[in-house]
Amino acid sequence: MTLTIQPVGEAEKTRAADWFAALRDRICAAFEALEDAQAEAFPDGPHSHLPPGRFERTETRRESEDGSEGGGGLMSVMRGGRLFEKVGVNVSAVHGRLGEQAQRSLSARREIPGLAEDPRFWASGVSLVAHMRSPKCPAVHMNTRMFWTPTAWWFGGGSDLNPMREVAADTAFFHGVLKAACDRHDPAYYPRFKAWADEYFFNRHRREPRGVGGIFYDDLCTGDWEADFAFTQDVGRAFLDAFLPITERRRAEPWTPEDREHQLIRRGRYAEFNLVWDRGTRFGLETGHNIEAVLMSMPPEAKWP
Repeated sequence: MTLTIQPVGEAEKTRAADWFAALRDRICAAFEALEDAQAEAFPDGPHSHLPPGRFERTETRRESEDGSEGGGGLMSVMRGGRLFEKVGVNVSAVHGRLGEQAQRSLSARREIPGLAEDPRFWASGVSLVAHMRSPKCPAVHMNTRMFWTPTAWWFGGGSDLNPMREVAADTAFFHGVLKAACDRHDPAYYPRFKAWADEYFFNRHRREPRGVGGIFYDDLCTGDWEADFAFTQDVGRAFLDAFLPITERRRAEPWTPEDREHQLIRRGRYAEFNLVWDRGTRFGLETGHNIEAVLMSMPPEAKWP
């Protein structure tokens, strides 16, 4: 059976980009509310004496290969908060022409007819990485995105939890929320995308997982743009439902200098993955996006024993 692919034009691109920006706003507001609530809920808790963290927003611009304007985005970063030692929530919509290396990278995963002859692309998405002050609160990553070329389009995204030491109840809760979001669209999505996350978020040089997983998907194109966009929206919405309750449960737990040392070493593992294996980091650098935005995911402090 031949797959009929719904054509996608400027209207769909605008809807996707606008929704990613709205998701960024919702997440930033929720994280700032957590910062506000920390001192009120735990006046003697860790770092409650600090002012509540706030996002600093910086516009980013991309220059195309020929020097023309190539889109950009907004980098939102909070540093030194009560709960968040560093969290970045970036949104972008970029366009231009794919160089040979980027073409090879995309074509290695899927066939894109006519890409060499017409290498135009457009991409938009939101990307988040949070590194928490407390070693008891897990780090977390989430992104959702849409990619377009003249002959193809697809969605990608996911979310994964990265505790310093696993708490089984937190892992089960996080996965349960993501499974519910997947099941609303296709019962085959969660087992498929969980397995993909387990394979993808793996430090192969160390033969160890980056965290406790979640879901990961890429190249999602069922042919029905509306259905695939709706699923990607649900993945984005599920993030706060999955992450906030865990942070609220763990944020007041005491921790020791030994816990902090272990946290810094685990952050080193996180940095290794992002620099060595992460596709998004590689693609951002290959296509000339703002370097600070691409490397926003890096932790503020890390150690290698």
